[in-house]
Amino acid sequence: MKKVFQLLFIISITITFIGCGVYSFTGGNTGNAKTIQVDFFPNQAPIIEPTLSQRFTQDLQDLFTRQTNLTLVSNGGELHFEGEIVDYRITPMSATANQTAAQNRLTIVINVRYTNNLEEKDNFEKQFSFYHDYGASEQLTGSVLEAALDEILERITQDIFNASVAKW
Repeated sequence: MKKVFQLLFIISITITFIGCGVYSFTGGNTGNAKTIQVDFFPNQAPIIEPTLSQRFTQDLQDLFTRQTNLTLVSNGGELHFEGEIVDYRITPMSATANQTAAQNRLTIVINVRYTNNLEEKDNFEKQFSFYHDYGASEQLTGSVLEAALDEILERITQDIFNASVAKW
């Protein structure tokens, strides 16, 4: 009788692990994919921030390698991301009594083409954007720029992850 219970326990544990095998703890479903390719995202915005292309590409690669079990490859990936940075703009957001800006907003827009070579129905091309507000008396350099890019790129990369493998 003891062996029957041990056998049932082992079978139930095995079924549980097999049933949950394609899902990660972060909610991403990579299906049968084993590899991911993230191409360099060139900056084609009217205003060029020199480090933005490299930083965004690296952040997107890091997110997928941290939150999935996919292997990053330079070509032939089963999941493939490509695109370009299409907008980087600073706009005044609120005015003071002196008709000057009290706050500015940095907005970044990235066009993404996602190809799932195993599930063609999951393919898409869409734009992702986010913004960061900062005081008009601050210069968008140094720590202000770093904080803005941290917030914007974290949100955009997470939105891309959600749209591609989390299906949110």
